[in-house]
Amino acid sequence: MLSKGLSAVAVIGALGIGTLPAQAQTEIQWWHAMGGELGQKVDALAKGFNESQKDFKVVAIYKGNYTETMTGAIAAFRAKQHPHIVQVFEVGTATMMAAKGAVYPVYKLMKDHGLPFDPKDYLPSVTGYYTDSAGNMLSMPFNSSTPVMYYNKTQFKKAGLDPESPPKTWPELEAAAKKLQASGVKCGFTTGWQSWVQIENFSAWHNVPIGTKSNGFDGLDTVFQFNSPLHVKHIAQLGEWQKSKIFDYGGRRSDSAPKFYTQECAMYMNSSAAYAGVKANAKDFEFGVGMLPYWPDVAGAPQNSIIGGATLWVLDGHAKDTYKGVGAFFNYLAKPDVQAKWHQDTGYLPITLASYELTKKQGFYDQNPGTDTSIKQMTNKEPTANSKGLRFGNFVQIRDVINEELEGVWAGKKSAKDALDAAVGRGNEMLRKFEEANK
Repeated sequence: MLSKGLSAVAVIGALGIGTLPAQAQTEIQWWHAMGGELGQKVDALAKGFNESQKDFKVVAIYKGNYTETMTGAIAAFRAKQHPHIVQVFEVGTATMMAAKGAVYPVYKLMKDHGLPFDPKDYLPSVTGYYTDSAGNMLSMPFNSSTPVMYYNKTQFKKAGLDPESPPKTWPELEAAAKKLQASGVKCGFTTGWQSWVQIENFSAWHNVPIGTKSNGFDGLDTVFQFNSPLHVKHIAQLGEWQKSKIFDYGGRRSDSAPKFYTQECAMYMNSSAAYAGVKANAKDFEFGVGMLPYWPDVAGAPQNSIIGGATLWVLDGHAKDTYKGVGAFFNYLAKPDVQAKWHQDTGYLPITLASYELTKKQGFYDQNPGTDTSIKQMTNKEPTANSKGLRFGNFVQIRDVINEELEGVWAGKKSAKDALDAAVGRGNEMLRKFEEANK
């Protein structure tokens, strides 16, 4: 019996036995491939979302490089121990689409849970890469970049070139390189990621196909076409320029960066996301950012460039209510202020038009000249079937084949036609293996 004057409610409260426990948050696992400083930025995004609401908790987990993260997630799916979200690089798109029953398409997830989602809010050149042939978005754009041309303004001035007008066409670039060399510069230009820049983006920029079936978007029975007369002309010209160091090859990835940092080469084509690295290493000179050059005799060029980077794929098989949290997290990532900060902190593209406009309004592009070049280049024209992107199976391995054949040209061991014919032939064999495995 309770003592006089002491209510039951007071006793229950004092003992702590009547208060209802706070509703447990639903945990959402996000596997990603970003280590180091970028990994810290990813953690900050998860933390920001978690603090913005009380129902869900996103846990970001680093799983190694892109290949390791993707293959690990697919293996985990088979073992029914998979995450809700996995970050996959752009050349893994066909592999993810072929993982039957594993993927919960983003457009369907958002619709199923009544969440706001309009693909028109996103940069068309970004969304185009990750949509099906009907225009439905399959994954969520996250870290996207596109190649641009960095150039040494200090060397341009010394050579009598306009430091505010980088060459727009390949003939203009050749003329500029010769003037630079005459003024004492050893090498005109170098390139990073040669398959991505000089084959894949070259094709999109000139609105020519890399392969049939809309660059693989419309079927696994695609075949490569990057041995066209235009491709041969371009690679043959680079091979000729290699002899006089108008062009100088420096490696398959970003190995050529030191050639630009040390002022050995006056121009450098690589990812827009390399901006922070260029800025940190350009200690003794002023640099600018220009668009990729184009061949002026190609009708309609330049078109638009295509992206690299990765998107977030949703894996099926979890409790239905967790996916509402995944959708809410995606909407958080797309908020203009969140996306603008990610863009400004990392150098990756802003994935939405609103975040681009906000960044512009904040004066970021005025304070960091050239950082909007990538957006201008990607939105130069509405994407076509040739400039939407690419979707080829086994493309990670096929890039190695392309690299190997191009290196034969740079070394003077193969003609451009022989090298590109060989790359197409070897690449098609790998496409057929992928097609057979995914019938």
